[in-house]
Amino acid sequence: MVALCFGWLACASATRKVDVAPVPIPDAPAALIDVTLFLIGDAGAPAALPDSEPVLLALRTAAASVTHAFVVFLGDNVYPRGMPDSGQSTRPEAERRLTAQLAVLRQSGAHGIFVPGNHDWDKHAAGGWDAVRRQERFIAAAGDGVVLLPGGGCPGPAVLDIGQAVRIVALDTQWWLHDGPKPRDPTSACPADSEQEIIDSLRVAIASAGGRDVVVVGHHPLLSGGPHGGHFGWKDHLFPLRALKSWLWLPLPVIGSAYPIAREEGVSNQDASSAAYGAMLDAFSKAFSNRPPLIYAAGHEHALQVFAGASARYALVSGAGIFGHVSRVRSLDGTRFARSASGFMRVDVLRDGRARLGVMVVNRHGIASEAYSLWLN
Repeated sequence: MVALCFGWLACASATRKVDVAPVPIPDAPAALIDVTLFLIGDAGAPAALPDSEPVLLALRTAAASVTHAFVVFLGDNVYPRGMPDSGQSTRPEAERRLTAQLAVLRQSGAHGIFVPGNHDWDKHAAGGWDAVRRQERFIAAAGDGVVLLPGGGCPGPAVLDIGQAVRIVALDTQWWLHDGPKPRDPTSACPADSEQEIIDSLRVAIASAGGRDVVVVGHHPLLSGGPHGGHFGWKDHLFPLRALKSWLWLPLPVIGSAYPIAREEGVSNQDASSAAYGAMLDAFSKAFSNRPPLIYAAGHEHALQVFAGASARYALVSGAGIFGHVSRVRSLDGTRFARSASGFMRVDVLRDGRARLGVMVVNRHGIASEAYSLWLN
């Protein structure tokens, strides 16, 4: 048994692909920048002491250093189960976690929006629709024009033009995957509340953008080289209980593989291998077919990934908004960059529509350094 396990581990390690090497390029000329987008996901459990979360500190510094900054929080804004009811004992901590992210906007002077994730929908439980609406109300009450989009638990798309050169199209991707109550045709008040209506509305939102760069934002990625994309390493097979608690290093050789194998087979709607997730991706592919957006940006996977050649021209995964809360990742076909590291992404959009991507990796002291850069067009 031991020999078998060691042999399997050696094979698993040997098949892992290496990260794509970064290629530095010159910075975008500051005088020509129309707006700078910052994309950060899964930031909903910041460190407990004020101003002590390294990723949020680095984001605040970066956003304050540019003239026109716009931050998109890509879902899972409140771990573990979104915004509880005001009478629950967990409410103060949930408010603290969300307030820490709101403070980045207030202190840096940046504008921004939040999009919902599965954890914001009560960790995709039956009470999710109520939880996401509670979060929407809390964000709106904070003032300064910050909103959660799409609102009301609606799937979207919600359209927001910023500056002269960018159109943000926000989606609530958990709507597609949610098994509990949600707004749906024929009883909802959402502008689009069926799969076909969402596809049609997405096409219109993109086609009517004119010369603006279209950036579609949601929580769930188009593809990923991490666990949500069906890619597991030997630690996931040997120590499966770490999926419940990161400190549970209890080896379960052979039988421990049941968990990652079940994930690969689509047991969870939160994974790309599931039927519901696949149907959502097929719908987005149809919506993007006539005019692919420049960027589709998501969180969900706790890593930093850049892909070319998906249904969007570039698919970004920026779900590493909590320092040290990262997942294993590997390179796939189309991967331009992949790293298991904490940080966020920056997109400088020039007035002529050109866009420069920078992937920012953050250390424990809250210092961000650019690990990868690319002109997107």
